[in-house]
Amino acid sequence: MKQYKLLEYIEDGKSFYADWFNSLDAITAARIDKYVRRMEQGNMWDSKVVGGGVLELHIDYGPGNRVYYGKDRDRLVILLGGGSKRYQSKDIARAICRWKAYKKRRK
Repeated sequence: MKQYKLLEYIEDGKSFYADWFNSLDAITAARIDKYVRRMEQGNMWDSKVVGGGVLELHIDYGPGNRVYYGKDRDRLVILLGGGSKRYQSKDIARAICRWKAYKKRRK
């Protein structure tokens, strides 16, 4: 199985993923961290494309938690943010904007 390196998308010194993750209760954060660590091992089985090159990892715990990310090159995953089912459409739109900004800066 392919190994991936995970990085957080940073804009103006701010990680949107870390801000979201740090706002979670300890049990939820531990569950999500388990899913994210599996991504490093290439296990992204519960992911789907949501548009604009962004993927959504569905966490099967809590109020429909999700992690948004993009794949850069062959083995790099950029964590763009997270959220719940309640704000899914807004979270997806934000993740797509962040992914576009990331791709633009990387050029």
